[in-house]
Amino acid sequence: MSTEEFRNEQKFITELYARLDALRDQAEAGVAAALATPGAGSAQARLERDVLVAEQSGLLAALDAGESGLCFGRLVFQDGRDHHIGRLGIREDDAHRTPLVVDWRADIARPFYLATGYEPMGLRRRRHLTTRGREVVSLHDEVLDLADATRTGHENRDADEVLLAALDAARTGRMHDIVQTIQAEQDAIIRSPHGGVLVVEGGPGTGKTAVALHRAAYLLYAHREQLARRAVLIVGPNPAFLGYIGNVLPSLGETGVLLATPGELFPGVRATGTDTPRAAAVKGSAAMADALANAVRDRQQVPERGAPLIVPHDDGDLVIDWDMALEARHRARETFLPHNLARPYFVFAILDALAEQLADRIGADPYGGPNFLGPDDRALLAKGVAANPEVHRALDTLWPPLTPQEFLADYLAEPTHLDEEDAAAIRRDGGPWTPADVPLLDEAAELLGEDDAAARAAEEAERQKRIQYAQGVLDVSYASRTYEFEDKEELDKDASEVLSAHDIIDAERFAERHEEADHRSAAERAAADRTWAFGHIIVDEAQELSAMLWRLLMRRSPTRSMTLVGDPAQTGDPAGVGAWEEILAPYVEDRWQLVRLGVNYRTPAEIMAVAAAVRREADPDFEPPSSVRSTGVEPWDRTVEDPVKETADAVAAEARPEGRLAVIAPEALHPALIAALPDASYGPAPDLTSPVVLLDPRQAKGLEFDTVLVVDPDGIRAGAAHGTNDLYVALTRATQRLGVIRPA
Repeated sequence: MSTEEFRNEQKFITELYARLDALRDQAEAGVAAALATPGAGSAQARLERDVLVAEQSGLLAALDAGESGLCFGRLVFQDGRDHHIGRLGIREDDAHRTPLVVDWRADIARPFYLATGYEPMGLRRRRHLTTRGREVVSLHDEVLDLADATRTGHENRDADEVLLAALDAARTGRMHDIVQTIQAEQDAIIRSPHGGVLVVEGGPGTGKTAVALHRAAYLLYAHREQLARRAVLIVGPNPAFLGYIGNVLPSLGETGVLLATPGELFPGVRATGTDTPRAAAVKGSAAMADALANAVRDRQQVPERGAPLIVPHDDGDLVIDWDMALEARHRARETFLPHNLARPYFVFAILDALAEQLADRIGADPYGGPNFLGPDDRALLAKGVAANPEVHRALDTLWPPLTPQEFLADYLAEPTHLDEEDAAAIRRDGGPWTPADVPLLDEAAELLGEDDAAARAAEEAERQKRIQYAQGVLDVSYASRTYEFEDKEELDKDASEVLSAHDIIDAERFAERHEEADHRSAAERAAADRTWAFGHIIVDEAQELSAMLWRLLMRRSPTRSMTLVGDPAQTGDPAGVGAWEEILAPYVEDRWQLVRLGVNYRTPAEIMAVAAAVRREADPDFEPPSSVRSTGVEPWDRTVEDPVKETADAVAAEARPEGRLAVIAPEALHPALIAALPDASYGPAPDLTSPVVLLDPRQAKGLEFDTVLVVDPDGIRAGAAHGTNDLYVALTRATQRLGVIRPA
């Protein structure tokens, strides 16, 4: 590439960053000015201030995200158009708002990813710009118009050089975006239509996670108004994985996304406990839905025949017998409402029956005539019955109000409607919630419902107070109306022509205008609301999710707008459904689309051959994704007397000043390895930016490292129901070097 080409591109990049700095200064000034606005004063003023702060802060975050690799491409079209492509769209400060850089998600940017010599899509030349900070370090041109290539003397350079450079770069412990190297098959998935269920299946290293994240960014760009209101949910397998991918969307200027693990999908609950594989499998099975539904019905009781409930009362004991309770229960169940919402129907039926029972006793005519009590007398008796605490204790015994946490804790202490082996596997008296409990809590919440009558009553009372206050303000306004007229005759004639607040608004509307608005983002509100319906849901490692967890997620997506990515060959969770048909058939039947990614961009061919041989032990017909590169470095495999010492020595030998190394071993070896590797990061959420990280196979899902040491592969294989799959995952995490250490 000529010096002049470098000079021209560097000049453009310098001007582009100057514009970015100017926009950032404007946004910072906007935030500062908004924050300097007094917070007291009217609610409208506070609302306007908070909205302005949110808007300017969001813009500032997007501009900060664009600092690194702001521009990475240039398209020169045959018709003379010329556009630079970048991670953000930035315009000139002129009357026409001329684009300086086109957002990679815009339609005009598609040829950067899709054009070929066979189908140039109107391009004459495609240029890849590589920058370090604000400096242009390399340019790669692809000339797609052969006549132009002959005329200009440009060499036709393949973009593979840019892709391979990105693949060979040392890892940092954080996933990077791939906007500069999106491949055609990936672009088609990223820009797929918003609606419906799209399943993206791909083996290790095919980029399915990156594709899913970039799809989220694209959807937020293409459907901004809709998804900004409803938010996008991204579900990842564990905290380490969410930490690994956490920078991708912010680097693309998108922050309106909720990232969560399955254990974080029930607001107010932190699932820190662990289950045995057997317990997790039972809790995740579809049979649990029926078991919990039946257990809720069990809590709707009636007294045994011949053994009624006796309720003390000032006017004589009241009796709740089998017939009375059965009729009340039937009436409540006929509403088909959840347990807590149906409870008032049961309660009112019992209260009416008890009041009638008391009236018959007190007002009965001993000679068989009509009851002596009139309607007012009966109303007083009913009021007394309803106020009797003993009556309410009896009602709570027969049809108790329940929270999901109370109900599930009681159920796990004594599981019912399961066979004895399954019940024994999940039986637990206390302890922290586990990730497998979260979908059970959500199921319980659906079955129980939330009786929010008290909350609604309190909200209405607060609303009436606001209306009363607003009416007082309007009354003061009315009393202060103008009297700037000469005499009463003029006042009566002209005052009607002077509008005051009381003329154009009533107290109720005035109060509504001064309600405090909820300024949380959609993602923040969604995180706190179990019933939130997301605009789109992306699930990574989708094959790992249990049948019960799928019930939870489908409730969060009533429109069934979802992107599911995973690989059935990597299923490791004992409750994982694995097969796409089994996952989706209960919810969308066959109305879903499957696309496959078949190119392995991460794992060198030498390492993939070792991993594929392990996978073929379980499936002789298994075909791995095709690796795009070969490093010439063969994996090594050692059998030793002391695997822990050998691991420590191998870490010292294999560690590099740049890049990251992972030790993947069965949990049983972790205490010894922690002692032998004092500098390694470990635990439920290890620091993946650490030079050395200790993981178990399940934690390693979706991650990648320059070097991987797999310790005790037979122990990994034997340690789980899908141990071969776990070993396959462990062997495919390396981008450069792989070592296997076996105990003798």
